[in-house]
Amino acid sequence: MLFLVLGKGKTGSLVAEVARERGHGVRALDITENQNASALTAPNLAGVDAVIDFTAPEAAVENMRAVLALGGRIVVGTTGWYAHLNDMKALAARRGGGLLYGTNFSIGVQKLFRLTAELARLDDYKFSISETHHTSKLDAPSGTALTLKEIIHSVRPGIEVPITSHRVGDAKGEHIVTATSEYDTLELHHDAHSRRGFALGAVRGAEWLAGKQGAWEFREIFDQL
Repeated sequence: MLFLVLGKGKTGSLVAEVARERGHGVRALDITENQNASALTAPNLAGVDAVIDFTAPEAAVENMRAVLALGGRIVVGTTGWYAHLNDMKALAARRGGGLLYGTNFSIGVQKLFRLTAELARLDDYKFSISETHHTSKLDAPSGTALTLKEIIHSVRPGIEVPITSHRVGDAKGEHIVTATSEYDTLELHHDAHSRRGFALGAVRGAEWLAGKQGAWEFREIFDQL
């Protein structure tokens, strides 16, 4: 397959590396090479099986619009743009494009999501979330932390679930879900040792998305990888 990776930052560079290791052709553009999605034209996307975006929220929206308007496929690992999600889903449907998005493409985090749903079924517990990322991460709380909160609310609507955000050095990503009662405390803890897990999930997601039409969240389909 041929993938176009948008973003040459820490995760984007790893995505390109992992894709090549898995035998795929890879092209990569940084933000300066794709200002306002200017490089995402029909000739440049010809033969591209999927675009993989790890840029910034505003750039990701522009990139999705350009790719989906041409009926292309795009995997979006960027977070912080979800106010536009319904518009992007509608565009994919109108133009026959494919969109795969997620707050976290780590398989380990997908298991954390499912365990959190189980934990939230406990009665008489209060829940909280802590997340730690690198100092250059733009959004806080992280998209993953917001997904964890959404999962708890899906089981226990309306309860308060405070999120504490930390930005420390080059932290790869740590999330802790805590359930506390009068008698004990339970914790679910995921600590990423490397960004490679996110990159591998994104590449496997792009492999899955190639040739498909529609819009999916990664946690809906990761069992199919």
